[in-house]
Amino acid sequence: MRKAGIKKPVTLHWLRHSHATHLLEAGTELRYIQELLGHKSSKTTETYTHLSQKSLQKIRSPFDE
Repeated sequence: MRKAGIKKPVTLHWLRHSHATHLLEAGTELRYIQELLGHKSSKTTETYTHLSQKSLQKIRSPFDE
C-alpha cells in the first residue's frame, strides 16, 4: 500500500468488491462475475457490485435510437 501511495485502509473484502466492480464496468456479465466470486445466488453478487457513473452513462434510451 505504501509503495502504491494508497492512504486508505485496504481489506481483502474491499479488493474483492473493487475487482467485481471493474469487471462489471468492463462489460463482464453478472453471471460470470457470480461464478468467479463463488456465489450461489446472483443476489449476493449484486450486493458486491454497485452502480457507477460509467455504467450509467452507457445506458441508451430506446427514444435515442
